[in-house]
Amino acid sequence: MIIISFNPVSSNKLYIQIYNQVLSEIKSGTFNIGDKLPAERELCEQFGVSRAPVRQALSALELNGIIYSRQGEGVYVKNTQLSTETSQSGVMWDSTSPEDIVEARMNIEPQIIKYAALRATDEDIKELRMIIKKMEGETNTGIYNPETDEALHNGIAKASHNDLFVKMMSAISSAMKQQKMWQFIRDRTVTRPDYREVNFKEHQMIIKAIEDRNEKEAVKLMTSHMQNLYDRYWKE
Repeated sequence: MIIISFNPVSSNKLYIQIYNQVLSEIKSGTFNIGDKLPAERELCEQFGVSRAPVRQALSALELNGIIYSRQGEGVYVKNTQLSTETSQSGVMWDSTSPEDIVEARMNIEPQIIKYAALRATDEDIKELRMIIKKMEGETNTGIYNPETDEALHNGIAKASHNDLFVKMMSAISSAMKQQKMWQFIRDRTVTRPDYREVNFKEHQMIIKAIEDRNEKEAVKLMTSHMQNLYDRYWKE
């Protein structure tokens, strides 16, 4: 077993610091191709952070072709150097981090839905029903469509009749589309078959609360949905 002592990290963009330290150890020869990296829990302890930035760092390393994962076994070194194309690309770092996206959604969306439940018109509810019906059909056929999910949350913002809430959700949607790691982690967790039905049920109950004009229940359900999203990303 390879023993390595990583330095604790602090400040913003923790995952970038973790990424750089792990990559440095791989480049220096501490880990060779085929070697197994320390488990996520061990990395969390060494860096002094939660699981979220560690998972983001590992996702970035995997996206860049440095490591690969084996389900239930761990993460292994695939390459010891970045490709020229990858090393010249800063898109991953220029984008909003997945953790920032989830954090923003956890705090903003429960407030948005409060006003959606209070202000939604009959036309707003009709549109939301159409979207949830579409999501139901996709779920029943074994499909998770991110665009349908996005349309539902943007529809809720529209139903709040607050232009700033609509712009906030549009900004969040844009950030999710630009961040490759968001899509990478999402496709490994939220889109899994065992989550599709749960995801649909949560959305279905959320729309029902808006239909009932029950803002307290709507806020409760959205808060729970956002917490579940966080858990699926960082705790699974």
